[in-house]
Amino acid sequence: MNILTVIPARGGSRRVPGKNIRTLGGRPLIAWTVEAVRGLDPICEVVVSTDDPAIADAARAAGAHVPWLRPPELASDTAGSVDVALHGLDWYERTAGAVDGLLLLQPTSPYRRRDTITRGCALFAEQGRRPVIGVSPATSHPLWCYRLDGDRLRPFVVGEDADVRSQDLPPAYVINGAFYLIAPDDLRRHRSFVTHDVQAMVMDRPEEGLDIDTEWDWTVAEALLGVVGGG
Repeated sequence: MNILTVIPARGGSRRVPGKNIRTLGGRPLIAWTVEAVRGLDPICEVVVSTDDPAIADAARAAGAHVPWLRPPELASDTAGSVDVALHGLDWYERTAGAVDGLLLLQPTSPYRRRDTITRGCALFAEQGRRPVIGVSPATSHPLWCYRLDGDRLRPFVVGEDADVRSQDLPPAYVINGAFYLIAPDDLRRHRSFVTHDVQAMVMDRPEEGLDIDTEWDWTVAEALLGVVGGG
């Protein structure tokens, strides 16, 4: 089985400027993801899709393939990860032939483990190439989440009893952004990684579910270095 990895790394981050090449534990953020997947079986290639030459240089130094800079229409705030993934997939299949799967790994999840990537790829293969998405246990259970109606609290989940002890709550999970794997035909047909038959790969280790989107997230990532080590 051949799986193409695409790592989307746009240069224009507003909340954490320059985050994809910002140093975490002595190396650029993007290097964490490149090094986590590079050389794994059955990954056939690791392609970084970026519009930023500095990110391209850092990705190449970490061992990724950066064959082009992303076109402007895929480098805006509104460009979706599906379009970015399809752009990389179409290029690769035109130049190197068909692949069995497209693995999207966001560089903002630096602590996803190599054995987790291997587990997700095995699940994909064993279940007839059904899509696989990484999920983490929800830190705030939906039964305990509310919206504001003026100054009044209204439950998000209507009709359910929110007066439940924490130990009695049914398990709840969130998509953590760390792992998306899908067959090319499914991605082209649905234009989404979330399909009706998508499989959840539960990632129980809290650090693997970290998605760096704010300066606070970055502070947490730095604090976790002492837990996960340098790599």
